[in-house]
Amino acid sequence: MTDPSSAPAFHGGRRARVARLALILLLALLGLWVVHGFLPALAWAVVLAVAVDPLVQRSQHTALGRHRDLTALVFALGIALLVLVPIGFGVAQAAHEAHDLLRWAAEARAHGVPPPGWIASLPFGRTEVLQWWQRNLAQPDDADRLINLASGSTLVTHTRLIGVGLLHRAVIFAFTVLTLFFLIRDRESIIAQFRRASARLLGPTGERIGHQALLSVRGTIDGLVLVGIGEGVVMAVVYLSCGVPHPILLGVATAIAAMIPFGAALMFAIAAVLLLTTGAVGAAIAVVAIGLAVVFVADHFIRPAMIGGATRLPFLWALIGILGGVETMGLIGLFVGPALMAVLVMLWRELIGEGIEPVA
Repeated sequence: MTDPSSAPAFHGGRRARVARLALILLLALLGLWVVHGFLPALAWAVVLAVAVDPLVQRSQHTALGRHRDLTALVFALGIALLVLVPIGFGVAQAAHEAHDLLRWAAEARAHGVPPPGWIASLPFGRTEVLQWWQRNLAQPDDADRLINLASGSTLVTHTRLIGVGLLHRAVIFAFTVLTLFFLIRDRESIIAQFRRASARLLGPTGERIGHQALLSVRGTIDGLVLVGIGEGVVMAVVYLSCGVPHPILLGVATAIAAMIPFGAALMFAIAAVLLLTTGAVGAAIAVVAIGLAVVFVADHFIRPAMIGGATRLPFLWALIGILGGVETMGLIGLFVGPALMAVLVMLWRELIGEGIEPVA
């Protein structure tokens, strides 16, 4: 029989455990509330650390690898330059184009903008477009009114909002690079800590989940980056063949935009508009048609196949992970979505007795 005198001690111990768990949960929620603004930066830093980890491991066998701080600094600055150099090049090119745009606006205010010849070549809607042009741009007063409307208080408000957004993203980017530095420098210690924590919480399953998630993130990075670069190269050739202004710059922009599913379509539209301003209607239609075909094949077949092949994730779930992740979490969802799908599919296969080992 149980000693009645031990009952209070038992209940007291249980209350202490419940109180300790409640305190831990409260502190965890408070911590998430404090750092929630930096969670995207932390997530991006983890994704980048996973992406460059194979290179970090190889560097450990070189002279650079003997100095952990220097290794982390080189990789963090390398990632920062990979992001900042294309942005700087694009900003410089945009500033050059802005000068031409201001000159065009001054001429439009002084003399109006006559209808371009490409309107007559439109396959449909040419009458409506010509009438709109005559009402809004052909005469100096109409053009001046339209330009003032475009550059009025609404544009100023949007410019301020864009400036605030850019400042916020600059802070997040700087924090991402800083976090990436510490993740690379303290790589061994962080991995050991997470292994011990997963072993205590999940047992052997924790190791498999972590391994599968890492493989999925790396496969997603390969699929997004390599396919994006491939789309940019193909479209740069198309831009050059069709006579699009600045084909190399647009090709680089297309490669960056193509890393987001269907993001390259915006670049096709810009290229088509540039061609329409020169009267090349057929070339504009060809750029859009070829671009949409390339995006359809890349985003529906090549990219999911690369990501699914790296994680043994079925085609449908790879596509759902990519598109669903973007819709719910933004850009970081490109990597989190497929990783989550891969872990869920792995757990489902283990549950139904079809255990699968992740690809090495």
